[in-house]
Amino acid sequence: MIVFPAIDLKEGRCVRLMQGRMDKATVYGTDPVEVALRWQDQGAPWLHVVDLDGAFARSPKNREVVAAIVQAVKIPVQLGGGIRSVETAAVYLDLGVRRVILGTAATRNPKMVEETCRRFPGRVALGIDARNGRVAVEGWTETTDLRAVDFARGFETLPLAAIIYTDIHRDGMQSGVNLEATAELCRSVSTPVIASGGVSGWEDIEALLPLVPMGLEGVIVGRALYTGALDLAEALRRIKDMAP
Repeated sequence: MIVFPAIDLKEGRCVRLMQGRMDKATVYGTDPVEVALRWQDQGAPWLHVVDLDGAFARSPKNREVVAAIVQAVKIPVQLGGGIRSVETAAVYLDLGVRRVILGTAATRNPKMVEETCRRFPGRVALGIDARNGRVAVEGWTETTDLRAVDFARGFETLPLAAIIYTDIHRDGMQSGVNLEATAELCRSVSTPVIASGGVSGWEDIEALLPLVPMGLEGVIVGRALYTGALDLAEALRRIKDMAP
């Protein structure tokens, strides 16, 4: 199972939000490149980067910072936030981002997602952010009537790299992962699933490991890493030791 350290960008700084609220941001670093290198040095196999300003503004706002991160690290980067067109996705992929995450765009313009996937097979992840099992969009400010599982099934025929499932109520709260909803999604689709939201420590990662045979690819971890509740290097060692 892959552990993805999260780097959320707000006004060029590395922050963490609580339940996606921009007014509940905690700054954990003024140099995102330094933070990225720190996680790489501790053994991170991937980085998960989000342009929070872009997600709310509906267009990229931290492109230069993203470019600096990609140029500085040797590990692959997946990026979300404000990617609403094939052209924007192409710009980031050309910069060296390994995969782009499409969230709100998937609900507003499914054909754009299809076109991006066809043009860049295996380099697009579908981001599903859910509140009480329903898909949320526009930087999590709006909740739709779409059930997350049904929404995911609608993209099953596309060459997606992964589906990133975030439980908004748990995001940034260190309250534990939503095992039930994550397991349901793994059972419902053939696309690899990445869990996100609520990791409080090693116990949550350990609880997710049984879902790997069901299609869980990894887990995104944010606040628990920044507060020290989870030691990345130690978690990676334990996962390796537990592998069959």
